[in-house]
Amino acid sequence: MCPCEPLSADFELTVLSREWCHLCHDLLDALRPLQQEIGFAVKVVDVDAFPELEAVWSEKVPVVLAGEIELCHYFLDEAAVRAHFRRIG
Repeated sequence: MCPCEPLSADFELTVLSREWCHLCHDLLDALRPLQQEIGFAVKVVDVDAFPELEAVWSEKVPVVLAGEIELCHYFLDEAAVRAHFRRIG
């Protein structure tokens, strides 16, 4: 199973990240207030721990995924995250 597949229903986002990536830390910090407001789970996956993810996503990290759908990369797109959760109810 790919580590970016959601373990639960739709109210989970995956953030593809790297430990040493300041943009990753910034994106996660920006995502927290939205997470608290909407009430979704966030799973952080280190792409460097999964060669298959690193091969695909390396240049785009950080990436926010809803399942296999990319919502944004590099910086948080709050509007895209909100639109995703409005769409799924």
